[in-house]
Amino acid sequence: MTTEQSIAAYVWSSVQDAPVHELFPGIRLRPLWKGDNGAAAYVLEMDANSRWEGIDVHDPGPEEVFVVSGTFNDGDRDYPAGSFIHAPAGSSHVPQTTTGCTLFLFYPEG
Repeated sequence: MTTEQSIAAYVWSSVQDAPVHELFPGIRLRPLWKGDNGAAAYVLEMDANSRWEGIDVHDPGPEEVFVVSGTFNDGDRDYPAGSFIHAPAGSSHVPQTTTGCTLFLFYPEG
């Protein structure tokens, strides 16, 4: 008797090849991956002195943020490059930056 195993193929993308969606002036979103269950990964680029318009609410699930470069501010405090932020479902913030920043965003539940 033989056992077959199914190994999923890797899926990869390149930031420079990802389409650019301007969300607000100076704030661009680049989709990298979308899972079957709604999970998604993005790169968010924020120019210096840019600010999210309104409040960013994390719904239906949490948001995971890694600050790749620059300094990100959530409306309360600064997070320098190398910082990891877990924002639970239902939490909110106002993304902004004075220096400009690049963020890796992951939404495990969409």
